[in-house]
Amino acid sequence: MDSSSTQPVEIALPAGADGISLRRWFALYGLFLLAMGVPLVWLASAKTSSLSQFVTDFRDLDAVVKLLAFAIYISLCCTFLPLPANGIVAAVALPAVAVGPDLWTTTLLVAAVGAVASTIANLNDYHLFTWMLRSRRISRVRSSRFYLRSATWFAKAPFSILVIFNIIPIPIDVIRMLATTYRYPRGPFAAANAIGRFIRYGVIAAVTYSLGDHGWMAVALLLGIALVLGLTRVIRSSIRRLRHTNGAPS
Repeated sequence: MDSSSTQPVEIALPAGADGISLRRWFALYGLFLLAMGVPLVWLASAKTSSLSQFVTDFRDLDAVVKLLAFAIYISLCCTFLPLPANGIVAAVALPAVAVGPDLWTTTLLVAAVGAVASTIANLNDYHLFTWMLRSRRISRVRSSRFYLRSATWFAKAPFSILVIFNIIPIPIDVIRMLATTYRYPRGPFAAANAIGRFIRYGVIAAVTYSLGDHGWMAVALLLGIALVLGLTRVIRSSIRRLRHTNGAPS
């Protein structure tokens, strides 16, 4: 699954030549927002009369309303709209707000809904990056030495790399940009995103629910440790690759 026959192309492609239809994708995304938004407004209006009241009384609303709002919000969190996501995941997993009656139900619901919505957001990035690469000026990055080295590294295990970087809470997901620039297929791209985010959000939800109102502090510490460890591993790997390229002993 990690192997890919897709090779970097160093020229810009005209619209549609890359096989990606932005119009079709964002039409589908619009339908997703309607499918989530219409029942959300209908159900929420029965108990709240304004947006401010909806926010204030959120913890007292039905679990379905919470999950619909959660799905819409997470689907908006992407590179081009960098809204905080991990804190919201923890918020809907708090026992006082939880969308399920117990630890396992809450964890599975938050992880599953969050993973699907986050994958949709990441596919928004995928399509927008693809659109940008249709510009000859921007596509020149694919002929740079740094990109070619990165693409060679990514090609060794693209699926696993995407899964790992979706688990690690990195503020700017350069791997998502790299995958799009590399023209990694959308199917495995989406699957890797879903698996990685399911694991990340599941851990956040489980820790938050288990520790109660103070769970968010443990989540913040956990995310911080994961970020440091992830970046340390990436930096070490980059240094080893540079040494190998320059012929220095590793």
